[in-house]
Amino acid sequence: MYRAVLTFLAGIAWVQHWSRLPSAWEWLFLTLLAAAFHYARFRLGWVLILGVLWASLHAGWRLSDRLAGEWQGKDVPVQGYIVSLPQRQEQRVSFDFYVTESAEGIPRKLRLNWYSPKPALRAGQAWALTVRLKQPHGLSNPGAFDYEAWLFANRIGATGYVRPAPPPWPIKPPLSMARYLAQWRQAVSDKLDAVSPHSQWNGVIKALTIGRQDEISRRQWDVFRASGIVHLVVISGSHITLIAGLVFWLTRRLWVWLGILGVSPQTVAAASAWLAAGFYAGLAGFSIPTQRAMLMLTVGLCAIVLQRNIAAMRILLLALLLVVLFDPLALLAVGFWLSFAAVAILMYVSSARLGRPRYWRDAGKVHVAMAIGLSPLLLVFFQQVSLISPVANALAVPLVGLVITPMALLAVALTFVSPALVAGLLWSIDKLLQALWWLLQQMAAWPLAQLASPEPPWYAVLMSAIGAGLLLAPKGLPGRYLSPFLFLPLAFVSVEKPKPGEIWLTLLDVGQGLSTVVQTSNHVLVFDTGAKYSEQFDMGDAVLLPYLRHQGINRIDALVLSHDENDHSGGAETLLAEMPVTAIYSSAAHWTARPGGQYCRAGQRWQWDGVGFNVLSPTVDGFASENDNSCVLKIGEVNASFLLTGDIEHDAEQWLVRRYGPELASTVMIAPHHGSKTSSHDNFLSQVDPELILIPAGYANRFGFPHPRVLQRYKDRHIQSLTTGEDGAITVKIAGESVQVEPFRQSHKRYWMRP
Repeated sequence: MYRAVLTFLAGIAWVQHWSRLPSAWEWLFLTLLAAAFHYARFRLGWVLILGVLWASLHAGWRLSDRLAGEWQGKDVPVQGYIVSLPQRQEQRVSFDFYVTESAEGIPRKLRLNWYSPKPALRAGQAWALTVRLKQPHGLSNPGAFDYEAWLFANRIGATGYVRPAPPPWPIKPPLSMARYLAQWRQAVSDKLDAVSPHSQWNGVIKALTIGRQDEISRRQWDVFRASGIVHLVVISGSHITLIAGLVFWLTRRLWVWLGILGVSPQTVAAASAWLAAGFYAGLAGFSIPTQRAMLMLTVGLCAIVLQRNIAAMRILLLALLLVVLFDPLALLAVGFWLSFAAVAILMYVSSARLGRPRYWRDAGKVHVAMAIGLSPLLLVFFQQVSLISPVANALAVPLVGLVITPMALLAVALTFVSPALVAGLLWSIDKLLQALWWLLQQMAAWPLAQLASPEPPWYAVLMSAIGAGLLLAPKGLPGRYLSPFLFLPLAFVSVEKPKPGEIWLTLLDVGQGLSTVVQTSNHVLVFDTGAKYSEQFDMGDAVLLPYLRHQGINRIDALVLSHDENDHSGGAETLLAEMPVTAIYSSAAHWTARPGGQYCRAGQRWQWDGVGFNVLSPTVDGFASENDNSCVLKIGEVNASFLLTGDIEHDAEQWLVRRYGPELASTVMIAPHHGSKTSSHDNFLSQVDPELILIPAGYANRFGFPHPRVLQRYKDRHIQSLTTGEDGAITVKIAGESVQVEPFRQSHKRYWMRP
């Protein structure tokens, strides 16, 4: 069974790396190959192809429920209901919308934004809306979160926004269990707000009870990540298992005390635990992680009810098989790998061990084992691992899992019965969380609380996994002393870097904004940081920092903030808080007042590793327009160079032409002002004469950038152009006269990506 399940999993995982799904002829070939393997009794080959066929079939079915091309960017009327808890961000509200009536080609589930809504939006409300939709699309950058894969895995077939005309109007709600569940979750959220409106811990309490995470502050997330307890503030398998375990234990004890022998205590306890877990999963909105947890729990409880003496690892593999049969796309979620790996590690370190159980010793051993065993996966997925997580989890797991979460759930159960009791419970939870928070803050401030490392290669992960298995094995196993040596590849991950004289430039995909990373052999320059959209989300945290960690960069020699507009400098605060920056150049006084800050002025020059950096603009007098005051930077020498232009428009372009003329000539140029029609004028293009233009513009952005007129100018001059919204992050490597271009969406194409 072990080899068969893992082989089936390998077939499903293989499909998730394909750039496209099989054609009709390829389907026929795979089917015949499966039949041939079955006939030849090559069992593992047959199981592998079955996994491939099942994953491909499921993926094709899911892709069929996506926005048809004919509706792209067009207004369309839809009817349905809000199926998720609305998230408020500045002037907009985001929510998932389940469609009950629409035109042909509109998917069942949409992700919508409603800008400045006049009605108070609540989960479960039914609306008739006019929406403008686009096919699922996400930012595409090395090391960053894959939003497009997340949309696909969560069955969201289109994204868009609500149009103000014709005005939306409420409709009669349909009969739907999902809508009633959404209404119930909204009611709980509102009651918690009413009872404790000013508590800074409401966001954490809602995360623990109804799975709402958007109200946790940025600072709280930072400390939770640094201490390695993020898994405790999101409803996952551990929460559901803990609640089910508590209910199982209490029910069995009660049933034995009652002395009812008609039904075995184990059966009653298992049924009660399953219902309690299902209630908790429903309270969390039956999210994908809770669905996985329920399937795993169901397998274990069925084994208890049927009184099957099944090995723990066999139960885990059966649960794994059910999860991937139910949803092959579960493999796209980081939580899938971490949750199953965590359970496997727990089983490995707790089974077949001799000696008297001791709670604190065993608990400490489990947390250390988790930290060691999961570290390779955490470095693969996040390029970070918390070194204080064993200590933090030893304190937080019993407090959050056995005290705070049950108390929070009891408060939820009492919200509609006794607000006074709820207020008392929430006050107690608030004090417990404050105490835990103080401890976590102290630990997160310790030196080396976190370890950052570039993404390790596959062989380093494999060797470290073997090393973890040896290190956590029972005493006396031959070869345990070799385990530290097997972790060495994780400590010495080599990242390819430019050679002296070479320049690597990566224009990151930050939507409608700009962020560029320039590397020489020993130095790093960041030009702009993208936008900030809310206190919880900015491009510095979502894109720039993950990319820098992915590249093994842990310091910035120069940060250039071209001008003080949100789409160019919104992520700077996050970058400055997380990474040391030697010098800051900007045309805005707000940034030059920082330590190491200075104005960027025409004539500034420096050289790194045989590469020249030359600031071309602005002058001391500056321009009337904030956009035209953008820092303009030329990097490189005569043979090959980059021109970074910020948001300059007509006036600055003409000044640059008059001041520098042919000296503007560059191999690669970042399009001024995202390719707007007020930039990239003919005489400016004539002087720069680039071979390649990179356009920082968001996919299907509301400004219509890059403007068709500008694209036509590039085409008339036979200049190749790439756009981040279409091509993802674009890396250009210049070595001498050689220019190598690497669009990330092309090199990492997956079948669910928009063509």
